Amino acid sequence: MQPDIHLALHHTRAAELHAQAEAHRLAAEARRPHDLRIRLGWTLVELGLRLATPKPALAPSS
Repeated sequence: MQPDIHLALHHTRAAELHAQAEAHRLAAEARRPHDLRIRLGWTLVELGLRLATPKPALAPSS
């Protein structure tokens, strides 16, 4: 294969990979608010369970 053809194919493939990476990055950014909502939801569930669980009684000190 001619070196200039090989270089042109390399540049084309690199541009395709950059476009795919950018699309993946944008998709990941679009999902982040949803991930935050999930983490917040589980944090609230944990907090509610801590508030609803009675604390064990302390042993009387002599």
